[in-house]
Amino acid sequence: MDFADTITTRAALREVLDEPSELVTSKEVSELDEFCRDFIARSPFVLIASSDGAGSIDISPKGDPSGFVQVLDDTTLAIPDRLGNQRADTFENVLKHPFVGVIFLIPGTKNTLRIRGRATIVRDASLRESMAVGGRVPDLALVVDVMTAYFHCAKCIIRSKLWSDEQVKATAGVDDLLLAQTMVKHGDLPVTVERMQEIIVSDETEWLY
Repeated sequence: MDFADTITTRAALREVLDEPSELVTSKEVSELDEFCRDFIARSPFVLIASSDGAGSIDISPKGDPSGFVQVLDDTTLAIPDRLGNQRADTFENVLKHPFVGVIFLIPGTKNTLRIRGRATIVRDASLRESMAVGGRVPDLALVVDVMTAYFHCAKCIIRSKLWSDEQVKATAGVDDLLLAQTMVKHGDLPVTVERMQEIIVSDETEWLY
């Protein structure tokens, strides 16, 4: 699509948006203090953004029991890699361009923690064994050397009513077969939606760890 009015320079952007105040810019830290550590320990869900450095960007969700992301020291995080679909988009990107962004969420709370850093794919047995769940040790861990961390304001969570009963009811109509339907259609697969749903449910129940 063609648009008549676009922003192409920082000067033009700041004509529309004021410069951020010191209250906003000064909240970034380069080490994980007690507030960051506590939030990470309570978080069961994170989003990891990565890029191949050439314009292809991915955002991958990761979830586990609260505290599954380990704080190894004041500037280092470790995120276990559980069983998945073997796409490994984050790892593929990190091999080409090691910088990532991570957002931590806690259900029911309106704040989020944002971290930027440099990632390494790690196989050290001692680290991986410390991340075992149900006796299953992850094959890989993503270790992030923290560059900046800060808590994001709550307005996006408030606007979306993300954790509200109202929002849960509003999205209750989303079809449980959505993933199966899209996999069959987008992949032009020679299986029925019902059979694909059986495969998905089996995967969800038998291959979590």
